[in-house]
Amino acid sequence: MGGSGVSDRLRVGIVGAGRVGPVIGAALAGAGHAIEAITRGSDEDRIGAILLGVPTRDPQDVVRDSQLVVIAVPHDQLEGLVAGLAELEAWQPGQLVVHTDPAFGTDVLAPAMARGAIPLAIHPAIAFTGTSIDLRALIGAYAAVTAPAPVMPIAQALAVELGCEPIVVAEADRPAYAEGIGIATDFSRSIIRQATDLLRSAGVVEPGRYLAALMHTTVDHALAEAGTSEIRPPVD
Repeated sequence: MGGSGVSDRLRVGIVGAGRVGPVIGAALAGAGHAIEAITRGSDEDRIGAILLGVPTRDPQDVVRDSQLVVIAVPHDQLEGLVAGLAELEAWQPGQLVVHTDPAFGTDVLAPAMARGAIPLAIHPAIAFTGTSIDLRALIGAYAAVTAPAPVMPIAQALAVELGCEPIVVAEADRPAYAEGIGIATDFSRSIIRQATDLLRSAGVVEPGRYLAALMHTTVDHALAEAGTSEIRPPVD
């Protein structure tokens, strides 16, 4: 590993086989890293389509054999998982461990840190679908990165390898960051559902298509009014 970022080909293990973990694994594979294993998930066919030929293993085995561990599990499972893996003595000195939860910084990784692991928090700011479409969406997206100062360049370099532009978010600011992300995503979904239901009741056959241009231009205008310096076109 180079002093200013990630330069070596790392053995990567993915803990979490939902919408996020396999996509992050595929992006890292595209950057030249070796995806060694992933934990089992509810949709093995989907995982296999994104990470062709990557074996599934138990979490403790994935962690023990990886130089870089990516944890992509639901928010309410992260803390217990990290602590449980510590009790199983799975964490290894010097290995990188990164989680993708927006609300946590690196404090949640304290049990891994206590055993010598290097903690990183990287949240790519996209709505994951769990398909290869996400790999395109990552290109040019932003990612919130939190890490101790000596290893911040590694976190930033990994975000870049995912295709993202890293934005540093302090540990203490993670809850506010997560709230902002949650408001933007949950409110948008709720409003669009309500709007499409009303349009459908008014006889519009494909309300989602009907709203697409309106929503994109409305969001662009709202971002400009909020002081965004650059409005990026939506990803197809």
